[in-house]
Amino acid sequence: MTAFSIGRICVKLRGREAGKKCVIVDIIDDRFVLVTGPKDISGVKRRRANVKHLEPTEYKINIQRNASDEEVKKALEEAGLVDFMREKVAPKLSI
Repeated sequence: MTAFSIGRICVKLRGREAGKKCVIVDIIDDRFVLVTGPKDISGVKRRRANVKHLEPTEYKINIQRNASDEEVKKALEEAGLVDFMREKVAPKLSI
């Protein structure tokens, strides 16, 4: 569970947003996290996600717990990761 921390950028593996990148803004419990795109950058709405459906990347931004989409957007701009977030990837499925 250490790979999933607040500010970690992940790729969604399942669902309608599969292949899109998101940022973890809160950890709900050992199976669920709260993620956001923000929607206007990567197309991922703020929602609960199962950690089994996320692939963590090596990137991490510095945000507070429950940061607003505006705070996440600002942190992504400061880290120069906005274009990285917009890129869609083919998710690696490990079933």
